[in-house]
Amino acid sequence: MLSFFTFMQSNTMNIEPYVAVSGMPGIYKIVNSRSNGLVVEDLDSGKVKFCPTRKHQFTPLGTVAIYTLDDTEPLNVVFQTMLDKQSSLPPVPHNSKNHELFEYFEGILPNWDEDRVYASDIKKIIKWYNFLNERNLLTTSDEEE
Repeated sequence: MLSFFTFMQSNTMNIEPYVAVSGMPGIYKIVNSRSNGLVVEDLDSGKVKFCPTRKHQFTPLGTVAIYTLDDTEPLNVVFQTMLDKQSSLPPVPHNSKNHELFEYFEGILPNWDEDRVYASDIKKIIKWYNFLNERNLLTTSDEEE
């Protein structure tokens, strides 16, 4: 688990059904849970696969939050800000130099905690955002209804 993550519930942007699985690239949709793992769906192929907890660790995106100087900011709020500012402040490539990542993140979340959020965390956030945004999966609760 990355150091900048804490667990929270999200309300605005619906990222609840999505999970990052260690050892597997990309983001997956949770289909079902079992006592010994998760059944996940590949978002590109639609194939369903069982991932045992003995082999994988899971990061449900709906439970991720970013440390700020005051408290934490849920990942769905960060994604919403990235989506809102995409035309004026497009995401930098995830493999950019650290100072470029930090400058970009400063524009997205000005009060982020520089001592507890690392460049590797920002890279992962940008990767997850791009993965979901390219597939048009970043929607708000109002849009889904």
